[in-house]
Amino acid sequence: MAAKQLSLFDRYIIISSLGASFKKLHPLTMMRNPVMFVTEVGALITTVSLFFQSPGESIGFGLQVAIWLWFTVLFANFAEAMAEGRGKAQADTLRKTRTQTLANRTLASGKTEKVSAEMLRKGDVVVVSAGEVIPADGEVIEGVASVDESAITGESAPVIRESGGDRSAVTGGTRVLSDQIQVMVTANPGESFMDRMISLVEGARRQKTPNEIALIILLSALTIIFLVVILALKCFGLYSGISFSITVLVALLVCLIPTTIGGLLSAIGIAGIDRLVQKNVLAMSGRAVEAAGDIDVLLLDKTGTITLGNRQAAEFLPAPGMTPQELADAAQLASLADETPEGRSIVVLAKQYGLRGRTIAEMPHATFINFTAHTRMSGVDIDGRQIRKGAPDAVKIFIGRDFPGPVAEALERVSRSGGTSLVVAENDRVLGVIHLKDVVKGGLKDRFTRFRAMGIKTVMITGDNRLTAEAIAKEAGMDDYLAEARPEDKLALIRREQAAGHLVAMTGDGTNDAPALAQADVGVAMNTGTQAAKEAGNMVDLDSNPTKLIEIVEIGKQMLITRGALTTFSIANDVAKYFAIIPAMLITLFPEIAPLNIMGLRSPQSAILSAVIFNALIIVAMIPLALRGVKFRPLSATSLLRRNLLIYGLGGLVAPFVGIKLIDVLAGLLP
Repeated sequence: MAAKQLSLFDRYIIISSLGASFKKLHPLTMMRNPVMFVTEVGALITTVSLFFQSPGESIGFGLQVAIWLWFTVLFANFAEAMAEGRGKAQADTLRKTRTQTLANRTLASGKTEKVSAEMLRKGDVVVVSAGEVIPADGEVIEGVASVDESAITGESAPVIRESGGDRSAVTGGTRVLSDQIQVMVTANPGESFMDRMISLVEGARRQKTPNEIALIILLSALTIIFLVVILALKCFGLYSGISFSITVLVALLVCLIPTTIGGLLSAIGIAGIDRLVQKNVLAMSGRAVEAAGDIDVLLLDKTGTITLGNRQAAEFLPAPGMTPQELADAAQLASLADETPEGRSIVVLAKQYGLRGRTIAEMPHATFINFTAHTRMSGVDIDGRQIRKGAPDAVKIFIGRDFPGPVAEALERVSRSGGTSLVVAENDRVLGVIHLKDVVKGGLKDRFTRFRAMGIKTVMITGDNRLTAEAIAKEAGMDDYLAEARPEDKLALIRREQAAGHLVAMTGDGTNDAPALAQADVGVAMNTGTQAAKEAGNMVDLDSNPTKLIEIVEIGKQMLITRGALTTFSIANDVAKYFAIIPAMLITLFPEIAPLNIMGLRSPQSAILSAVIFNALIIVAMIPLALRGVKFRPLSATSLLRRNLLIYGLGGLVAPFVGIKLIDVLAGLLP
């Protein structure tokens, strides 16, 4: 899916949103938003009251109030429809990528049969050759192939998918460019990754988040309070011999309840998900986006996230009594079965010592030990020699004793330089150290400084030793690090932070990351990762960029900041309108309150009508801000509160006075 930025004023979206605004007037739909439902009921009452006008009441005034109240409801619906329309446009783009695909399903006999992709079920095995479309989501169980995933990610560069690793997951609708793979189907029709994307992007499964529900309850409470105020005003009028018409009371109620944030609340949530989609991130729920905004602990893998991820063997450091040639020979033998980038770089570096042309196939009597995340070693058993290469602590356990002094000094020297050390051993003897170099990504230190200012703690996760981890964490500006980390260590760290009251976010791509992804408050799985990882996380990064987690947190923060800013603005608006309208309404009856009529509005009717018009137009004015979001700035909670109160609180207080007065003046100029 190409993450294409949609124009805020896309013609197609605007036209479709206008129609949707009227469809959303259905009471069952409006009841999901109590504030706007009250506004709609008020508009209906005002409209009906036009046919039951008391003598002396102006039908023109009542008609204008009714029209603008309906506009208020329609503008709020339009804001929500605009946000939904942007998501539906993304969903339409996805639907266009779907094709009717035939699959080569493998039978129990070993033969294959041509079937429609719609007939595939979980557990089926299909064969996909070069040029064919992968018919369903699945896991590669045999083979390796180059795959074009541009239909999903928008990225034209092909990716490698292979069995037995963390890059085994494939997505239906992508195309194999070379070779042949066998894929086990992991999703039934209608449950595929593409189906979920379409459903979630267009908002069909959007549920209100806990914070959103809490805010709706607050807005409902404020609405009830102002309803009581209006009823009290009616009672006061009856006691004082003042007659307030239904139209006036309804108009006053709508002006005083928080209609601005009530009308924009859904749009803010939908727009947050849309911004993630534009970054090629699929959020499984709005709750995940909201949680991203509340995150205060960020767990980031070192390799590929903090550093460039292309650790390469740079130097052989032989132990006393060993030559670089001998160390290179043993290191290469131990790395032939290591398919990691580090392992391959060791094989390449050893070629500088004349060690070329070695392959596993040429050594049939040798037993090769593959590298695993658990053992953190690879090696070979050949001619009575047990050669191992791996992390220092793993090799130390293998030889059963501490390293000699010169080897320990070499390890410390490499670690303090920010490099990574691997140790090579034969039987119970240490042969030397391999120096791996990596580079910290540019600009990360500044970003982590910004996070620190927001109260977010950043923790680097690495399998390296403590000295290396400390050096790189310091260079990158991280707050803390977890060295020599195993999958269970990540899980334990997340649980400790959560027990301390923190919300944690992390990324992962392998099956061994699944428990930690499921435990984290925000777990971002890489699209290139295993199916288990994608199912465990609550977000999927289609670009498989671990650094994306930083942007996800910023988008979540932006959504919460936008909601808070517009809530502050809306409530400040209500307070200002209260003091702007009430004095103008009562000044003819109580001349003593004339000093409170600081706006000098022409008449009580003009005050009411101007306020109603302003109340409707301010929703329209705020739609771009709700959809685009308040500009993200890395500030502390105190600084953010101060900024919101200064800009949106003070702005919300001033805007009604200026806007209502301007509308009153313009209305006075009309014939």
